[in-house]
Amino acid sequence: MAAGEPQVFNGVTPDKYAKLTEKARGAGIDLNGNSGTASKFGVEVTWNYSPADQVLSLQCLKAPFFMSRADVDARIQKLVQDSLA
Repeated sequence: MAAGEPQVFNGVTPDKYAKLTEKARGAGIDLNGNSGTASKFGVEVTWNYSPADQVLSLQCLKAPFFMSRADVDARIQKLVQDSLA
């Protein structure tokens, strides 16, 4: 299965990014640093954060057989939106 489309979030200040990474760690995904790849329970994501531009890109690379990529993308969207609120 091919990777999903990247989700791009604008206006992510360094403080908001720190809050997001803390929430992600609480969910078992270790977003360590400004870019990288992480996986848990068959979900693999990659991210790239530009503090200067305040832009975060997250992309689901792989989803497990029991969860659609759309479900993973929806969870990513909710996690980011909750963190930015």
